[in-house]
Amino acid sequence: MKKAAESSSHPNPERTHHLQRGRRLEYFTLGWNMVEAAVAIGAGWLAGSIALVGFGVDSLIESTSGAILLWLLASPAHDERRERLALRLVGVSFFLLAAYVCFEAVKSLLAAELPKASVPGIVLAAVSLIVMPLLARAKRKVAADLGSHALKADSRQTDICAYLSAILLGGLALNALFGWWWADPIAALIMVPIIVREGYEAWQGEVCEECR
Repeated sequence: MKKAAESSSHPNPERTHHLQRGRRLEYFTLGWNMVEAAVAIGAGWLAGSIALVGFGVDSLIESTSGAILLWLLASPAHDERRERLALRLVGVSFFLLAAYVCFEAVKSLLAAELPKASVPGIVLAAVSLIVMPLLARAKRKVAADLGSHALKADSRQTDICAYLSAILLGGLALNALFGWWWADPIAALIMVPIIVREGYEAWQGEVCEECR
């Protein structure tokens, strides 16, 4: 019993290394997404682009997910209860994002709101399309090393950010090049089923079966 207690209070160096890597990735996620949110929401508000604003809100939600994971990774030993709670909270963040994007996109379509072309938004989406897949891949690696379902779910949210970047880039480009105003809210609506699916899987704990 004493040896087991000492083992739990002093995790092996390999796990400590993986935890440190995970925390560094989540700190980067927080910093990147706060900047991304500020640029996207500001540019989206100026251009009247719901897809761009929705992308910024997604960045804020992903920042919340990053904070949840930092809380989880602060524990040196694996804690199934903390893991489950973190996974559920990540799932809730997906659902909140889907509801917001769906509502605003439908409102924009019904009102025929015409967004202006947004060069900052296009640049942001293009850069995010490069950064997010690399970050998601790194998170998946650490999630597998730690056997963390919640970190795996968080990596899927980072993947979603990459998907949204591609959809956003397409919508903004079509609006800027051809004046297709409806491409912006349609692009936002395309995001919704993807987000809901990932939220459901995170809530059910299905996204991390390969982490076992």
